[in-house]
Amino acid sequence: MERWRSRDPRLSQFYGLCRSGKLRHRRSRVRPLLIGGATTSKVHTAVKINPSYARGQTVYVTDASRAVGVASSLLSKEGGARYAADIRAEYEKMATTHANKQSSGKRLTIEQARANRAQPDFTKTPGAPSFLGTRVYDNYDLAELAKYIDWQPFFQTWELAGPFPAILEDEKVGKAASDLYRDAQAMLKKIIDEKWLTARAVVGFWPVNRSPDNADDIVVYGDKARKFPIHTLHTLRQQMAREKDRPNLALSDFIAPRGTEDYIGGFAVTAGIGEEKHIQAFKDAKDDYNAILLSALADRLAEAFAEAMHEKVRKELWGYAATENLSNDELIKEAYSGIRPAPGYPAQPEHSEKATLFKLLDAQAKIGIKLTESYAMWPGSSVSGFYYAHPESRYFGVGKIERDQVADYAKRKGWDMATAERWLAPLLNYNPRTVDAA
Repeated sequence: MERWRSRDPRLSQFYGLCRSGKLRHRRSRVRPLLIGGATTSKVHTAVKINPSYARGQTVYVTDASRAVGVASSLLSKEGGARYAADIRAEYEKMATTHANKQSSGKRLTIEQARANRAQPDFTKTPGAPSFLGTRVYDNYDLAELAKYIDWQPFFQTWELAGPFPAILEDEKVGKAASDLYRDAQAMLKKIIDEKWLTARAVVGFWPVNRSPDNADDIVVYGDKARKFPIHTLHTLRQQMAREKDRPNLALSDFIAPRGTEDYIGGFAVTAGIGEEKHIQAFKDAKDDYNAILLSALADRLAEAFAEAMHEKVRKELWGYAATENLSNDELIKEAYSGIRPAPGYPAQPEHSEKATLFKLLDAQAKIGIKLTESYAMWPGSSVSGFYYAHPESRYFGVGKIERDQVADYAKRKGWDMATAERWLAPLLNYNPRTVDAA
């Protein structure tokens, strides 16, 4: 919460309420939950979060500066109860509408979806990388990484929407965007010249094949002969009914079966070493603006690092696109061969697979990135994922999944159903409580 404070005095008021405990109901231990940000939405809050939070009313807040107004409404002696009741009724209606919409679409069983999996041409599978195992890059040149920055998400962090660099000339937000960009460039120069941040990366490659036991699993081997499996990667598959000639995708589709030589890559990068110290110095000086600016720039450098390392992988370390010559705009548009999907994102939206990636990379020991209990990375300005090199590999969204796939996934992961449903909660196309009660 502290990380996203701005100059808005209303936010200082809101944080004061949080710290003092006054957001608790005066006569009970009720605690409202205010939630927002890029990883959720009003519908997601209504469908998934609100029904699961029993200690008070959940409210989706579109912008942090509006939090104090929502908090004040919830605390109001005169209208607080009515405000919470109105929010609750709205969310219940949204949840019902969402459930009706989801149930109306035709769905496939997991076996039907697997039967309709993608069938890439594995004669086009790239050859072996230049090494197997891991390689560490320490004190990576920040000036080099700055060349790979995608500035558009930077402005979105500040609620300034528009394509870069056109946003700098925008009729409505151009002045604010230009001032922010000038400040960002000045701080970026200090970050580079004074070495505020340290950038580290670990990259690895391993022999793999699609599992002969389950088409949605990928077996990772410790040897090129593929005699010694060391880990299994578990993927999820689309279950919506597709139009003719459109497959139900899983990431395992882009990995060759036994008998064909294939490999997978993995990476973890951070530009956040040193970030916490400098952000704290700004906070101690009551300079929230520059604290947020530094955080946003560290995030951009981490994403730039991921882009730079992927290019290095394609052109050198794996070398399957050695002659590639793309501009930064083309890199941002992903006009290259291969993908780098990450656990927790649409193509593999289950976070615990990140633990397997970190074991393969030994990321904590090698470059100091830790995983929290919820599989978030620390330092926060870090990025990780896998490298898939097959030329037909592409990004997609798994979408909602059915109970049969959840049961199958639980068995593959060695989980019980309750654990699987907890980790897969945002993806479930059914209500576990309703199913269990039936």
